[in-house]
Amino acid sequence: MTTIDRIGTTLGPDMLEATRRLFDEEQQALAARVPAVAADQAYGPDERHRLDLYGTPASAAPVILFVHGGGFLKGDKAADGWPNAAVGRWAAEQGWLGAVMNYRLAPDHAWPAGGEDVLAAIDWLAANAGRFGGDPQRIVLVGTSAGAVHGATAVRLRPDLAVCGLVLMSGLYGYTPLDARDTLYYADEALYPERMPRDAVVATTLPILLACAEYDPPRFQAEWAGLIRDRLAQHGHLPRCHYASGHNHYSMALHLGTSDRRLANELAGFVRNCCR
Repeated sequence: MTTIDRIGTTLGPDMLEATRRLFDEEQQALAARVPAVAADQAYGPDERHRLDLYGTPASAAPVILFVHGGGFLKGDKAADGWPNAAVGRWAAEQGWLGAVMNYRLAPDHAWPAGGEDVLAAIDWLAANAGRFGGDPQRIVLVGTSAGAVHGATAVRLRPDLAVCGLVLMSGLYGYTPLDARDTLYYADEALYPERMPRDAVVATTLPILLACAEYDPPRFQAEWAGLIRDRLAQHGHLPRCHYASGHNHYSMALHLGTSDRRLANELAGFVRNCCR
């Protein structure tokens, strides 16, 4: 039995901290190698409308925009020094421009605030990434957990979203009932069918990579499986997928940039393919 096996699948601060500790040494080293080149760039008027940039590409390079999780209620682009920021640093080490954003949080900011903020960050990068070595025509949107929901909602709000790829990891798209805490973002459960992003993610023709973890809670696995099934039915072929064996809901993003390169290699291959 691996350490992640023993951590289990019940989400919460204890599970998050136990998972974080597994990758702390490698991620601290990555943080030392790759500091932010521009911190707290304002992409909108709210105090949470901030993003950090990582990497110094020599020429116009793909831009990886990462949207963190946190159950709609919490999360930070540089929490405890490296969680969430690790994805931007990993992107920088590929020779790309990494961007890691904050967004407005529930309950003060309800649906569709998260999706709107993702759109605002993309628009900011389209206008400004070139100043930092990024190619504004080659933005890849990557979200995990609530961040995947916000990325999917951005596609719902703007079906012609100007990104060259979409990566959704362990998100909730509308295949399972809301948890009570989710209503702090979506409001009344009766509104969920018209607010969930499922249909938009099924229909989009954007290149897409869908990921799920072996030790994700069953609800997240059911969402992943349902989305794969409906994508196959609508498009006639399976989407690009990654099943992260040996990982849990939190380690999906927390381990990017470490010696476990399975998801990283899949993600890098996806970026190179859709940003050619």
